[in-house]
Amino acid sequence: MTQTGQSKIVVKDLYKSFNGVNILNGINLEVKSGEILTLIGPSGAGKTLTLKCILGLVKPDSGSILLDGEEVTNLSSQERDEFFKKFGILFQRSGLFDGLPVWENIGFRLLQQSGAKRNEVKKLATKKLSAVGLSPDIADLYPAELSGGMQKRVGFARAIAGDPPILFLDEPTAGLDPIMSNVINDEIFNNVRELGSTVVAITSNLLTARIISDHIAMIHEGKVVWTGVVQEAASTDNPYVKQFWNKRKDGPIQMPVTTISA
Repeated sequence: MTQTGQSKIVVKDLYKSFNGVNILNGINLEVKSGEILTLIGPSGAGKTLTLKCILGLVKPDSGSILLDGEEVTNLSSQERDEFFKKFGILFQRSGLFDGLPVWENIGFRLLQQSGAKRNEVKKLATKKLSAVGLSPDIADLYPAELSGGMQKRVGFARAIAGDPPILFLDEPTAGLDPIMSNVINDEIFNNVRELGSTVVAITSNLLTARIISDHIAMIHEGKVVWTGVVQEAASTDNPYVKQFWNKRKDGPIQMPVTTISA
């Protein structure tokens, strides 16, 4: 496990409700600089909403979010524009623009900057393609011409374009076969270590959690019910983690029962 430094992201007592229903019930998280923290938990636990609150896409009802020690829940529009530049994001479904070639997808944010030169951005995009194991000729293809695994890799290349200090990865291996999942896992781990980025990832793939994580946080019903180093997840006595990690039906995590009427 990589040695980490000072706190990069600190979330304290984060609450959020919609239409009177509490979704986040006092989330507390700390991510050290250069660390990979992976959030696990059942669907609807509040994992993605937590990331959206950190990014400022959703305003929490109460609580504190510190980035490098500075409160970021009440930024002005101008401050938030600068704030977003610190993040690279891999969306669950890659989120590529169908009408743009691969290289423009990767360099999309860079192309929006004043004075950006298309040839230089394309060169950087090609370099990032290489970093995720894709050949330069992919650069001029369109997303529809790529397999699901290739789209994920392009999405990750876009996330690391510009070498952001913070990465958010939402289900980076969702929908991929086991072999491609392992390829993506290795590329995430190797690129993150090379960049020195701080990462918050969400995954339902426990193999991904084992491979890429330094620490794991288990979220259930809008609360963090366990945190620990990745090596402890398989042996902890925490009943939530034991049930989830071992994929057991019985335990404190109860799945909603659905019935089909005739």
